[in-house]
Amino acid sequence: MRKISRPDADSNMTPQRQDPRDEGWQVRVHGRVQGVGYRQACVDEACALGLRGWVRNRHDGSVEAVLIGPADRLALMRAWLQRGPPAARVAQVEVTPLAPPWPPLDGFGWRPTA
Repeated sequence: MRKISRPDADSNMTPQRQDPRDEGWQVRVHGRVQGVGYRQACVDEACALGLRGWVRNRHDGSVEAVLIGPADRLALMRAWLQRGPPAARVAQVEVTPLAPPWPPLDGFGWRPTA
């Protein structure tokens, strides 16, 4: 079983050393991505890839995520985000690079809907 952290916006988590080779992305996924297990599947995939960050539903029906990790693993995650779990129908994935320093994150989890 994988350890999954579920940080909230007010938590004081221990910062991880930032690897200069890591990249950070903010991602928005549009389509039929809520109510189909997308967030949990996203957590599972990100954990399997060793990424740090979080995922949450947005009130507009999209899913938002912050992903931090090596470029090759982020590329694999992007490919997964474009597919999603079987019941999802992804219409668009928007990726915005984030400049370091990133917020202190330990593991990958979900946040409340915003």
